[in-house]
Amino acid sequence: MTEDLGRISFHDQIARNKRKSFFLIFIIILVIIGIGYVFGQIYGDPFVFLIFATIIAIIYVMIGYYGCAGMAIASVGAKEADRFKYRQYYDIVEGLTLASGLPMPKLYVMENSQINAFASGRNPQKSIVCVTTGALQKLDKHELEGVLSHELSHIANYDIRFMTLTAVLVGMIAIASEIFLRSLWFRGNNNRNSGKGGAILLIIGIVLAILAPIFVKLVQLAISRKREYAADASAVKFTRTPTGLIRALKKIKGEHIDVKTTKHQVSKAIAPLFISNPFKNSDITSTHPALEKRIEVLERM
Repeated sequence: MTEDLGRISFHDQIARNKRKSFFLIFIIILVIIGIGYVFGQIYGDPFVFLIFATIIAIIYVMIGYYGCAGMAIASVGAKEADRFKYRQYYDIVEGLTLASGLPMPKLYVMENSQINAFASGRNPQKSIVCVTTGALQKLDKHELEGVLSHELSHIANYDIRFMTLTAVLVGMIAIASEIFLRSLWFRGNNNRNSGKGGAILLIIGIVLAILAPIFVKLVQLAISRKREYAADASAVKFTRTPTGLIRALKKIKGEHIDVKTTKHQVSKAIAPLFISNPFKNSDITSTHPALEKRIEVLERM
């Protein structure tokens, strides 16, 4: 009985992390409302900054959204996987897509000695999966299945779309804050809120403009970590066992021990897409939870 007390249901884990992700999105929306109110009180229009920020953020992020898969593949120099050369790779993904009901993604391989993989694409019909040569060489079939099921989980959970929404909201706040701070140079004494009350409101606006982008960026990173936990749990749902993914993560963790001798061949811009961030692993500024924590959760499933 005591061994079962700490067990985790992968269904509960998926639902819990999705709820937390939506709650964190709600916090970002509250920050947007707060910025709109404070800036509006200072300048008379509660939406002027947010309208401009929204337009700029959406244009910027949507370019990345529709071209994310192609840009990710190009940035790491990956090549489309040859079906005959990488037969096991294709067989595993085909088996997982049949079991999960997902369409078959395009498969790519990138030259890199580290064990890693990533998925991208705006929807399951336009998705890609890419693995390193290190993953194909160092992982056995069961471990590779665990890694690939994690990446397919990101596709099934529409994580690219969800994180794009998050990026738009965070971008709105960052741009609105930047517009507000720059506008102070041209503001002069024309503010309608004069006097002590207006000065206090202005100070609050400046503090909010400086701190809000930092705060929501940390919230965005927290959302990313929750989606990683959810993808781990969804991988267990696909394969019905956590052992392959656990063993793969342990091998990745072993590579991180001697990180100083490893040459990173991955751009920091797309590092968050990977199953394990090659640059950061265990603090609040990381896009991924610590490998130790992920392994611990998986071992309780």
